[in-house]
Amino acid sequence: VTIHETDDPNDPSYLLCMKGAPERILERSSTIHINGEEKVLDDEMKTAFNNAYMELGGLGERVIGFSDFKLPADKFPPGYPFDSDEINFPLDNLRFVGLISMIDPPRAAVPDAVAKCRSAGIKVIMVTGDHPITAKAIARSVGIISEGNETVEDIAQRVNIPVEQVDPRMAKAAVVHGGELRDLTTDQLDDILMNHPEIVFARTSPQQKLIIVEGCQRLGAIVAVTGDGVNDSPALKKADIGVAMGIAGSDVSKQAADMILLDDNFASIVTGVEEGRLIFDNLKKSIAYTLTSNIPEISPFLFFILFNVPLPLGT
Repeated sequence: VTIHETDDPNDPSYLLCMKGAPERILERSSTIHINGEEKVLDDEMKTAFNNAYMELGGLGERVIGFSDFKLPADKFPPGYPFDSDEINFPLDNLRFVGLISMIDPPRAAVPDAVAKCRSAGIKVIMVTGDHPITAKAIARSVGIISEGNETVEDIAQRVNIPVEQVDPRMAKAAVVHGGELRDLTTDQLDDILMNHPEIVFARTSPQQKLIIVEGCQRLGAIVAVTGDGVNDSPALKKADIGVAMGIAGSDVSKQAADMILLDDNFASIVTGVEEGRLIFDNLKKSIAYTLTSNIPEISPFLFFILFNVPLPLGT
C-alpha cells in the first residue's frame, strides 16, 4: 500500500494505491473503474476477473491486482500523520483498477537441473508465494511435477467427482496452499512429505517456509534451501545448507545463508552437488588405496613384535 499526493494544486486530497494478490485485492474492492466511470463491483464482475486470473495463472504467468481510493480531504488533510503500524486509514471499499500479467520464464537450464537432481536421489520441493495455479504451471514447465503425474484436483476433474472423495495417496503430485498448510497438524504435513514425490507449496508465508524445512528435517532429510528475499531468511537459517542468490539476493538473506550463488542459477547448485559427490567418492578411493598399501607394510612388524617372528630383512 502506498499513499500519494495528487498533481493538482487545487486538490489537497491523498490517493491510496494498493497492489497484491488479485483475490485479496478483489476482496477489498467494492467499486470498479471502467471507461472513466466508477461502477459497483458486483459478483458477476468478480467472477469474470477471477476466471481471467485463473486462465492467466494456468499459463504460468504472474498476475497482480491493483486498486485505489481517494481519501477525503476533510478526514485526511495535508500533513495527516499516516501510521503503517497502527493503521489509521481505510483498506476496504477500494476502487478496483485492474490486473497486470507478467511472464517470468524459468532459465533454460532449470528443467535439466531438476532431472539431474531427481536421478541423483534429491527431492526438489517448490515453495513460492505465487497462486497455486501459477505455481503448478511453472512446476510442470520445469519438471518439478512430471508429465503424467496428477494432483488430487487433476484426478477429481478427470473422474468428475468432488476433490474430497479422492484418496490423496493416489496422487503422485501435490499442490498445497499456504492457507491449508496453516491448518495441518504435524502428522498430516509428514504424511504429505512422505507420500508425494513431487510437491509444490504455494502462497506461503515466511513462517510456513520454516515449518516446511522443519518437517523435512524431522523425517531425517538433509535440507538445502535457496532464496533471495528477506522472507526467505528464517528458512535459509534453519536449513542444513542455506543458499542465497548473489545478484538478486537481499543482504539479510545473504547473512542467513551458508553459501552465496554468484550467478543466481539453480543449475550451479546441481553442478556443486556433482563436484561434492565426486570429491567424496575420490576421497573414499584414496583412503581404501592407502589402507590396502599400509596393511602389508605394517603386518610384518606387528608379527615380529607380538610373536617374535624374524624380520624378512635385516641390517
